[in-house]
Amino acid sequence: MSIEVQNISKNYGTQKALDNVSFSIKKGEIVGFLGPNGAGKSTLMKILTTFITADEGVAKVNNHDVSSETKSVQKSVGYLPEHNPLYLDLYIREYLAFNADIYKVAKSRIEEVIQLTGLTPESSKKIGQLSKGYRQRVGLACALLHDPEVLILDEPTTGLDPNQLVEIRELIKNIGKNKTVFLSTHIMQEVEAICERIIIINNGKIVTDKKLSILTKEQPEQIIEVTFDQKIDASILKLLENSTQIKAIDEYSWEITFTSEIDNRGNVFDFAQQKGIKILQMNLKNKNLEAIFREKTAKK
Repeated sequence: MSIEVQNISKNYGTQKALDNVSFSIKKGEIVGFLGPNGAGKSTLMKILTTFITADEGVAKVNNHDVSSETKSVQKSVGYLPEHNPLYLDLYIREYLAFNADIYKVAKSRIEEVIQLTGLTPESSKKIGQLSKGYRQRVGLACALLHDPEVLILDEPTTGLDPNQLVEIRELIKNIGKNKTVFLSTHIMQEVEAICERIIIINNGKIVTDKKLSILTKEQPEQIIEVTFDQKIDASILKLLENSTQIKAIDEYSWEITFTSEIDNRGNVFDFAQQKGIKILQMNLKNKNLEAIFREKTAKK
């Protein structure tokens, strides 16, 4: 396993940031690590990258213990933290050369990562002259500099414009063919575009750990949006078989939730016809990752 986390807990005073967290990630997996602010994402990433230590449990990266083999872990991990620390007065190549010396990496690698991360058009500038999006690229280039086995990326696309987003997503997907990528983000479209597997954490505990394809298919609910040609009372729609929730969108439009896994649009059409009501519009809404995330992390 590239990453192994067993019963990791971490407290900040009386606050439990991580509560008995366990999971493992194989080489070549791209895993999205999701959770609301304060859920424990950055804390776990800092433990995996040896910045802080856990109070309990064991974590390994490339079979190296993060507590007792810190240097080996640091050599095998490329880390882009949420707040990307950069020396703004240095030119891009200067900054990468400085880090290449630390990692004892050949200087030829600098040009490779500049090209790989799309920094070439701005490569003659000081970091302080760069936009936020290009500063993120510098951080990503630095994380890739020593060709690590594992990439840990905390909000890697912060500040990127839509075109840059597509480029960085493709870069991360290509990197993931030969490396393990563990990334956190609040952008659900990004997760759906990049990740094969999703781990959701809430209040320091893992609440979901599944492949994205399975997670989106196993939702038992089906939501249909329908617009009628007249005002209808909710009590009428509650007579629909298998309906569990009726929600008004406006005077003529409704959101109807069903528990059945079959497509219920035909039933809604037949029901309206029996009642002498015309349907102007009807859409099937599959539960997306954003809806699943809200459901798994809702306050109870």
